[in-house]
Amino acid sequence: MITWMQRHKKYLIVTIWISTIAFIGAGFVGWGQYSYGDKAGAVAKVGAIEISMGELQKQYSSLYNQYNQIFQGNFDEEKAKSFGLQQQALKQLVDQAYILNLAAEYDLEVTQKEMLEEIKSQEYFFKNGAFDKDFYKEVLSRNNFTMKEYEADVAKQLLIKKTLALLPVETTQNEANVLNTVFSIADKIEYKLLDDKEIAVDTSDAKLKPYWEKVRQNYMSDVSYDVAYIAHAKVEKTYNDEELENFYNDNKTLFKDNEGKILEFAHAKEKVAQALNDKASKNEALREYIAFKKNELPKEISVQNATISAGNNPFTPELLAEVAKLSPTNGFLKPVEVNGVYTSVQLLKINPAEVKPYEEVKPLLIGEYVKQQKKEILLDLAQKSYTSFKGNVTDFITLEEAAKLKELTLAEAGEFLNALFKSQNKQGYIPLQNGKVVVYNILEQKLLQIADKKQDDTMLQLKSAMFSKGLLENLQNRYEAQIFIEGI
Repeated sequence: MITWMQRHKKYLIVTIWISTIAFIGAGFVGWGQYSYGDKAGAVAKVGAIEISMGELQKQYSSLYNQYNQIFQGNFDEEKAKSFGLQQQALKQLVDQAYILNLAAEYDLEVTQKEMLEEIKSQEYFFKNGAFDKDFYKEVLSRNNFTMKEYEADVAKQLLIKKTLALLPVETTQNEANVLNTVFSIADKIEYKLLDDKEIAVDTSDAKLKPYWEKVRQNYMSDVSYDVAYIAHAKVEKTYNDEELENFYNDNKTLFKDNEGKILEFAHAKEKVAQALNDKASKNEALREYIAFKKNELPKEISVQNATISAGNNPFTPELLAEVAKLSPTNGFLKPVEVNGVYTSVQLLKINPAEVKPYEEVKPLLIGEYVKQQKKEILLDLAQKSYTSFKGNVTDFITLEEAAKLKELTLAEAGEFLNALFKSQNKQGYIPLQNGKVVVYNILEQKLLQIADKKQDDTMLQLKSAMFSKGLLENLQNRYEAQIFIEGI
């Protein structure tokens, strides 16, 4: 039985994803400005449920602070971006909205009494062992919540919980026993960590050039574009009050304060004058652009030349992207604003990407070659030695006991054990992501007598996650999801 489980552990080991939603105890974190599509008041709409920017900001802030706790205060916006935190926050809100649509379809609701009872049970509002209303208000204020916002959030979470409770997930004792058995499998192993510190690689041209010939297509220059362009002069005019007021009255909604309120004319005059100059600048740029196309530009307007590419671009990425769409037969780009100045461009020539010279890429090539060679040598060493090596011998260890592998870091040990407990081989080697390799030999196996209530909970969480996934897939077909926010 144990042998069978060893061979089939890769089918038994599971990854359990648990999503939590936290409201209190996390400071507010913002992540920049985004533009909107059709729905200026919402970032998304699922069925009849709209998701506001405020909800998305709060969900992002909650996730950010959860990760910050995991990273012990060393989490930042760069890490948040690499983890796709914005996408995670939006997905969680969309998934919640699917459930809320289902709740509405079945006329489920949360009463005021249920909502207040839930809040009064939350210990972070306790003072001297009991709920304190004044302390409740103080905590909300410190965390940038109004009572109305927080109580709406609590009611929403209770409604989701009530909806899912109508679709209960239960586990059997046999299922719990299976999972308990999986986590009770223990291996006594001999292992050895192989690294590349002592491996020397010959990087002479005699070795490097043959490798270069194989990978040279990976070292291409950027496509570049020979262009002619005009930087149109900005219009700077003075306007009388009548001209300013007429334009203001026709375009009031363009002139707002930081709170989104329309400015009075007296306070908007400077912005109105700037808007009129911007409009005049654009119109003048369009007139000069037409003359540019017809080769009828006045002599005083200077036409400049440049060669631009992704690595050498004096303009903006957006303008380069537009130039890349041009062709020699359709080679003019209408005025585009670049750093506050309208610029018209004519494509003269496209220079295709070419293989960069060997000497130019040699410094980069050496690093890649050394890494590749060390990996090959290390894997060859592991292949030749895993049946006869002498290493460290462990006691019986389970999947969760990475800390017992002293020669490896905790991260390396965790990665190794996860791969080991999926392997069907008694002996072998396991490459790690950092380039090191662990050779191993499973000396003995046994089943530990572990009666862990945690595994019962884990099975319930696993089945709940599987059920939730299936439910959401069904709801995705029932309710349309529209995303209005750009940049995520």
